[in-house]
Amino acid sequence: MLETRGWSDYALLDSGAGRKLERYGPYRVVRPEAQAIWTPRLPERDWDSADAHFVGIGEEESDGRWRMKTPLGETWPLDFEGIGFLGRFTAFRHVGVFPEQATHWQWFEGLIRGAGRPLKVLNLFGYTGLASLVAARAGAEVTHIDASKKAIGWARENQAAADLGTLPIRWICEDAKKFVEREERRGNRYDGIILDPPKFGRGPKGEVWDLFPDLPDMMRRCRKLLSDDPLFLILTAYSIRASFLSIDELAAECLDGLGGRLESGELVLREEGGDGRALSTSLFSRWSNHV
Repeated sequence: MLETRGWSDYALLDSGAGRKLERYGPYRVVRPEAQAIWTPRLPERDWDSADAHFVGIGEEESDGRWRMKTPLGETWPLDFEGIGFLGRFTAFRHVGVFPEQATHWQWFEGLIRGAGRPLKVLNLFGYTGLASLVAARAGAEVTHIDASKKAIGWARENQAAADLGTLPIRWICEDAKKFVEREERRGNRYDGIILDPPKFGRGPKGEVWDLFPDLPDMMRRCRKLLSDDPLFLILTAYSIRASFLSIDELAAECLDGLGGRLESGELVLREEGGDGRALSTSLFSRWSNHV
């Protein structure tokens, strides 16, 4: 298990009864969390006084609604280890960052800084760009792929908010499967690949992504996109009914022959406080050429 205990602008304050209470910068936020089946530790008044509550999704995920204690702005500034970015209340209950990913960001940042050579990194399903900004600040040339124009626009806003506009990042709105297939034909290669696919999604032209049938082919193609001296590959899977052993075996099969170290498990958020409980958020497999 890889744990994130929070940082200056994030904390998991409490969880339970199918919810989680988090702090994002100055705001305390309540969102659904099906895996939090235990009893909250904080009194209900602490939950009720949160600045924003996600109050439900209609027939479509995009119908989600927030209830604000007082009117809040469309965006607000956040920071991760010196990288500024923008929080935003979305209809999908997300706020623009998956804080449990911080353990991955710190891991590949260290690998990139320690490599001592020019590196190219591919970030697939890149969302709002935090991983791309971390990799680029560490010294890599980054290609960021996402099928959502809104996500690409948000990622560009984050680059500006971080005052990292001169970093070498290509922001590309495209279907990830099509992009990977084209890069394979062109013979382009990358030293690091970040793969963070949704359970289900659609590309800009209605292309369908379905994790279970599509992930094996995507992983095999990513293996072909790795350079002759690759540094790392990360796969994270959310909202699936499976054991981490499923993606571990797939990763082991696709990366066979590379040597190095493969580790798999769960990404976990740890509640604030010395005896904070662990909340599992996702499954991961990650490989590096370091044993």
